[in-house]
Amino acid sequence: MSKQVCAGGVKIGGGAPITVQSMLSTASTDIPGSVRQAKALEQAGCQILRMAIPDLAAVRELIPAVRQAVSIPLVADIHFDYKLALESAAAGIDKIRINPGNIGDQDRVKAVADACRQRGVPIRIGVNDGSLEKHILAKYGHPTPEALAESALYHASLLEKFDYTDIVLSMKASSVDFTIRAYQIAAQRCPYPLHLGITHAGTARMGLVKSAIGIGSLLQQGIGDTLRVSLAADPVEEIQAGVDILKALGLRKGVKLIACPTCGRTRIDLIPLAQKVEAALAGCQKDITVAVMGCAVNGPGEAREADVGIAGGKGEGLIFRKGEILRKVPENRLLEELLAQVDKL
Repeated sequence: MSKQVCAGGVKIGGGAPITVQSMLSTASTDIPGSVRQAKALEQAGCQILRMAIPDLAAVRELIPAVRQAVSIPLVADIHFDYKLALESAAAGIDKIRINPGNIGDQDRVKAVADACRQRGVPIRIGVNDGSLEKHILAKYGHPTPEALAESALYHASLLEKFDYTDIVLSMKASSVDFTIRAYQIAAQRCPYPLHLGITHAGTARMGLVKSAIGIGSLLQQGIGDTLRVSLAADPVEEIQAGVDILKALGLRKGVKLIACPTCGRTRIDLIPLAQKVEAALAGCQKDITVAVMGCAVNGPGEAREADVGIAGGKGEGLIFRKGEILRKVPENRLLEELLAQVDKL
C-alpha cells in the first residue's frame, strides 16, 4: 500500500478511494473564464483541480478567485521558478506540481520543501518521456520506461535530502505500453502515491481509448492512487471519462449502463434512447446497472443481472427487472417507464 498524503481535505494513497483530477484549460489571465470552468469541473465531479501558475499575477489573482469559487483542493502547476512555489504555498494552495531538479541549487529545493512541510502542502513530481535529464538520457541512450521511473525517483531524492516525503509521482508518456511499464517499475521501487495518466493522449476519441487502456490496466493491477484523463477537449470530458473508467473497474459506485449495439432484429430507435437514458441518469448516485437492449430475443437474458432494463419490440418494448419481465409499454413511453423503475430502486 502506498504512503498517504492529503491535498486539502482529499486523501491520496494509503488505500483511500481513487480520485479524479483535471486542469483548467483557460488562460491564467482569464479570471472570469477560469472561474466558470472551475465551477463546471467541480459540478462534473472533479475532486482535485490543477491550474498553471506562470507568474506572480496568477498567484495573486487566479488562485484567490478560483479558491472563492470552488471547494475542491487546488494544485499550482509550476515550472522552473521556485519563488512561485513559495508564493503559492503562502497563498494557501493545497498542492504543488513542480520538479525539484528544475528549480536550481539545493538552497532553492530546501526552501520549497520547508515551505510545503510547514503548511502541509504535498508536492507532485511529474516527468514525461520528453523531458528526461541529460545524465539519465546519457545512461539509457534514449527514453525508456526505466529512464522515466529513474527520473521521477531522482527528483524525489532531491526532496528527501531535506526530510520531505509528502510526494506524489507521475511518469507519463504518450505511448500506452511505455507508460504502463514505467509505473510498474516505480510501484516496485518506491512507497509514494502514483498519479496516473497518458500524456498527450489525443482528442476525445483516441485519448479516451488510450487512457482507458493505460490507466485501466494499471488500476486493475492495484497500481495508482489518483488519475487524470488528458484530452484535447473540454476538461469536463476528462472528468466524465475518469469516473467512467473507475465505474467500469468497479472502483466507483454509480449507474452502469448496458446497451446492445443493435442488429437486424432491432425495431425501436435504440441508440437515441440509450443516449437519453445515459443523460437522464448521469447524476444518479445509485449503485445500479441499467440495460437498454434492442430485442426480446436476447435482452432479458443478456442483461439478466441488470437491476432494471428495456428490451425493444416493434414499436414497443418490455420493461424488465433482474431478467424478469414486468410489462409491455409503447415505444414513446419506454424512457419514462424505465426512469420510473429506477426511482423505485
